[in-house]
Amino acid sequence: MPPPADPRLQARSDLAWAITVGGIGVILFLAALAFSWYYAAALFLLFSGMLLGVALNAMTSLLGRVLPWPHPVRLAIVCVALAAVLAGIVFLGGTTIADQAKVLSDTIKSQLGNIKGFLDRNGIDTSFFDFNAANTATAAPDGGSTTPTQAPSHGLPGGLPSPSALASSGGAIVSQTFKLLLGTVSAVGNFFIVLFLGLAFAAQPAVYRSGLLFLAPAKYRDQATVIVDRISYTLERWLIAQITTMFAVFLVTWIGLAIIGVQSSFILGIQAGLLAFIPTVGAIIAGVIVVLASLASGWVAAVSAFVLFLGVHAMESYVLTPLIQRQALDIPPATLFAFQILLGIVFGVWGLTLALPLMAIAKVMIDYFKSDRHTEDAAAAI
Repeated sequence: MPPPADPRLQARSDLAWAITVGGIGVILFLAALAFSWYYAAALFLLFSGMLLGVALNAMTSLLGRVLPWPHPVRLAIVCVALAAVLAGIVFLGGTTIADQAKVLSDTIKSQLGNIKGFLDRNGIDTSFFDFNAANTATAAPDGGSTTPTQAPSHGLPGGLPSPSALASSGGAIVSQTFKLLLGTVSAVGNFFIVLFLGLAFAAQPAVYRSGLLFLAPAKYRDQATVIVDRISYTLERWLIAQITTMFAVFLVTWIGLAIIGVQSSFILGIQAGLLAFIPTVGAIIAGVIVVLASLASGWVAAVSAFVLFLGVHAMESYVLTPLIQRQALDIPPATLFAFQILLGIVFGVWGLTLALPLMAIAKVMIDYFKSDRHTEDAAAAI
């Protein structure tokens, strides 16, 4: 018979094994965290494509209740209908949207300049804010009138600029043009990436679902199937409810501002509807933009627009959300707002925009494991 093992040696072996496994787990977690940090933009882009695919699949499923046709045919009908709506908006209101967007941009810049001037006159330092003033005035030492600062002239006789000034200006123009071109190409490229991913996911959802479940260990594949199906169901219901809410916010804001007589009411309605995708923070941003744009039409219009914003926000929070959103997703507002701020600070606009669907996925997983643990404890007690 083999001699009994020393308990102290066995305990040391178990401790060494636990430390090794724990160290490997910590290293893998830190590696995953570093990967997510450095490639957050790409991961958020992929997640946006997945959300678009879920939304298209949800609309295709809704159409299937009316037209029991094959999935590819229904998806093609949904895509054609959405493309027709967007084309109609661009064709009928493209010029109006462009004109109103320019007017809105000029109005917002003018109102920000007025606010800066008001704060400066009342002794409040505004140097912390990055206001771009075309004509920067400097006060005279004796407190007299202000005059714009003049840069030293290095031009040639006759008012012609020197070669160095031309080279500097040309370099700045080329640099700004290159940055603008890169930004445009990046935005268009990201749009088409999300569009392609969404169409690919929506065209063959079963294929990607099977591939995702194949990555899970065979022992836990049944649990992974339940979690994936619950996440898909929750996101589909939430996206349909969110699209309905966004359209309602756009329509009420547009009609209300048009009745008040605020310029750029259509583009303001569009931005309010789009920002409704971001809970709480989006409504605040939309309200600030609406009020600033309304100041150009007078204080009466600004106060009326503020009241309209409160009404739209109340409709969204106390009518649409309880009736539509709560059946799809129920998250405490304070928890959601804290999660939004955290992701917004860490990941910027991407984190702020996609905070709610990410939290929805986390909530589905937490609820599943809590209910599963509760079932196991109850079975063990029996």
